[in-house]
Amino acid sequence: MIADVAASIRAKSEEVGALRRRTLEEGAAELRAAAVTLCTSLEAGGKVLAIGNGGSATDATDLVVDLRFPPDPSWRPRAAIDLTEDAAIITAIGNDVGTEVVFQRQVIAYGEAGDVLVALSTSGNSTNLIAALVEARRLGMASVALVGYDGGRIAAEGLADHVVVSRSQHIPRIQEAQASAYHVLRALVESASGGRRR
Repeated sequence: MIADVAASIRAKSEEVGALRRRTLEEGAAELRAAAVTLCTSLEAGGKVLAIGNGGSATDATDLVVDLRFPPDPSWRPRAAIDLTEDAAIITAIGNDVGTEVVFQRQVIAYGEAGDVLVALSTSGNSTNLIAALVEARRLGMASVALVGYDGGRIAAEGLADHVVVSRSQHIPRIQEAQASAYHVLRALVESASGGRRR
């Protein structure tokens, strides 16, 4: 049994390692462009709004924490809001209006032209993320989407300005690869700033 568990762990590690490499290699140009978009917004006084459902909500939280409290002490804290973090707002909107607009309504409340919306989705088809991306574009916000499978509607319909796809059918592996992608994105934001430190 121990040998079987060890073999399973090795197989999963190899699978996610390969998907992380593929995501970063195939998405390299989009990640660099997205970093410039984020840096331009942040340097001009804008902010990042992050959204996701389920495990992707925890990834949105992680990204926002890394922006607010940089993992590298030489990096500056950046303005960011996690639209998944306020249970009162989410449950009120979900109950009173509907879950499909829980992020759209918050984008209306918190977003402004020049801000950036980052959407994380394993499927690329989440209706509440799609509604938020459409609203962000209407408001003049830029957008970045990290998606799985084949990119879903978000990629197919060009609903985000920058789309990075982790091409897998396995949700846990997608989320692990997306975590690598947004951590690289966070580092690239500082590179795009031209080395300006706090």
